Amino acid sequence: MAVSISVVLLLAILAVIFLRSGGLKISHALVCLLLGFYLASTSMAPTINSGLIATADIVSGLRP
Repeated sequence: MAVSISVVLLLAILAVIFLRSGGLKISHALVCLLLGFYLASTSMAPTINSGLIATADIVSGLRP
């Protein structure tokens, strides 16, 4: 568990740095992909899923 949290934090920091630098290359996309896989295997996955579902429900309920 401790190793996977460390890897998730490292990949999250790398993804933020890559996105702020402006250019998303293949290596950057792979880091983001790995971040997604590691996040999916952590205990945060249900919370993230619930948050995304709630956000989608709010957005779908908006009328222009």
